[in-house]
Amino acid sequence: MGRFRGSITKQSRREGINLAETEKVQKYLDKRPYAPGQHGQRRKGRPSDYSVRLREKQKLSRLYGMGEKQFRNLFEEATNVPGVTGTVFLQLLERRLDNVVFRMGFASTRRQARQFVGHGHIMVNGKKVDISSYRVKIGDEISVGEKSRQMGFVLENMEAMKRRRVSPWIEMNPDNFTGTFSRLPAREDLALPINENFIIEYYSR
Repeated sequence: MGRFRGSITKQSRREGINLAETEKVQKYLDKRPYAPGQHGQRRKGRPSDYSVRLREKQKLSRLYGMGEKQFRNLFEEATNVPGVTGTVFLQLLERRLDNVVFRMGFASTRRQARQFVGHGHIMVNGKKVDISSYRVKIGDEISVGEKSRQMGFVLENMEAMKRRRVSPWIEMNPDNFTGTFSRLPAREDLALPINENFIIEYYSR
């Protein structure tokens, strides 16, 4: 199955959260706080336990823009790492290069960040990396390539980044178009509207 390329707004309404984490999508959610489609406003009965856990899994995988196989493989890896499985899983998701590029403000959405990485605009420790799932390590320096720094949307994103709160596990040097992944985020650092325990239960069924 290919990557979803449809409306992120409709997908956000379906899941009930702002998957793009942008003001534009949030306005749509505030205006239409119900699922899309002809029957989106109909009241539904109490969802089954399976449905609740499935929807939680879908929220998180769609938030990070991942397919089922890749998402599940990462979860299984998290179960084999010492620590709290849910937190370890979220940390692995946060270490994806496309996500780090988004967190640093070089891109306005994760979808844009994925495209940005794929087109070779991103450097890791001075070397070009064009794999979105590349796993960033503590201490890695992420930067925008020299030739890409004058692109219009890059400059717009960097200007907008100055008005955003930078994630506490990231250190930014916006004047040089660089940032450092300084530490793993703690669970309390991640303001995600997700109950990762439901996801653990979904895959453990």
